[in-house]
Amino acid sequence: MERLRQLRKEKGFTQVKMQMLTGIDQSDYSKIESGKRYFTFEQCRKLAIALDTSMDYLAGLTDEKKPYPKAKK
Repeated sequence: MERLRQLRKEKGFTQVKMQMLTGIDQSDYSKIESGKRYFTFEQCRKLAIALDTSMDYLAGLTDEKKPYPKAKK
């Protein structure tokens, strides 16, 4: 998943840092990033938060990197 790798590198994060930020095991993260495994909805949400982007961007549904505004409660 090239977008995931690109965003991680833009932020200067290692795969181990992603593990610390998301709770996704580094070996699982590596498989997701290389396209050998798909992420779950919850993993996608955690990745989007950690990388300050939207789930739609990670899924390839938009080319807009900026996250959506948070809903007001």
